[in-house]
Amino acid sequence: MIRFSKSLAGVSLAALMMVASPSPALADDPVGDRSAQAEAAAFEADRADILAMAGDFRVSFDMKETTPWRADYEPIDAKVSGGFESVRVIEDTGRKIVLQHLLVVGSEDNPFIVKHWRQDWEYEPEQILVYNAPGRWVLDDVPEAMRKGRWSQTVYQVDDSPRYAGWGQWETTNGVRRWRSNWTIRPLARRDATRDPVYDHYVSINRHQPFPGGWIHWQDNTKSKWVDGEAVPYVQESVLNTYTRYDDYPVSAADEYWEATSQYWAAVRAEWEASLSKTGGIVIEEEASTGTVISGDLLQMGTDIAKGEMDTNAAIAKAQTLIREGTGATRTAASTEQGSDAGY
Repeated sequence: MIRFSKSLAGVSLAALMMVASPSPALADDPVGDRSAQAEAAAFEADRADILAMAGDFRVSFDMKETTPWRADYEPIDAKVSGGFESVRVIEDTGRKIVLQHLLVVGSEDNPFIVKHWRQDWEYEPEQILVYNAPGRWVLDDVPEAMRKGRWSQTVYQVDDSPRYAGWGQWETTNGVRRWRSNWTIRPLARRDATRDPVYDHYVSINRHQPFPGGWIHWQDNTKSKWVDGEAVPYVQESVLNTYTRYDDYPVSAADEYWEATSQYWAAVRAEWEASLSKTGGIVIEEEASTGTVISGDLLQMGTDIAKGEMDTNAAIAKAQTLIREGTGATRTAASTEQGSDAGY
């Protein structure tokens, strides 16, 4: 189980960011005035970059602890892994784009689909859903001066529960397009949480950048531990996930899975949203392998639907109950090995 200082539960996000980083939690300066034509052109260019993250990919996950911030800490060995991932646009309203990642594992003859992470992009948001404390995500205001011309990215875990969120501007620097987030606080990824390390959360800058033939997701993570309400840094980590367009794997298996389960997962997303609307946040116990204590059950029901072994409506009813009972309650559940060690 991921452990944090109990004193953190009542600390505001603004206070967290003050102890997590000596600099303001803002990224860049406010977007300056520009003509309506320039504004529209920038908006369409941003949308094109976001939508270009959809497709079929060979993915490499390159994770390396670099600089230790304490004399008594020894960085762990670098880890490089990979896989195949299909990314699908499941919602596009113009100002909001939702991308669902589907991890394809197994063999050519017997592929297995893991519903992976999800990223929601929203233009000029007023609020984002941020990680605030162990097992708790809250709505936080985006500074009014930093909304214009910017997009938020909210990342969700494999069971559609929240993981982290940030906001930033798509821009061209030295001829290279990029989106860079503000500082974000996020729970440990599976690759770390399952090891029960000394640190217990990340403070991160998140970047997305297109390149010819794909895109990269680059994270600059300060691995830290809450001690008496203060974030103590242990080590810096660089995570570079590279998505290279490639379709010589069972792509059809990913689409068949999504066709069979999309109604179920839409209901799961709606139930998380309902919980958020009722309380202004999400509270649920974390679990090292998959993120939350109900994640294993939610994932398994998706697999059972795809195999024709469970009725969609029955799965939806059970998922709704799990989310309603799990949010705001302290529960335990068995660990599951479904998931990925990717640094999303």
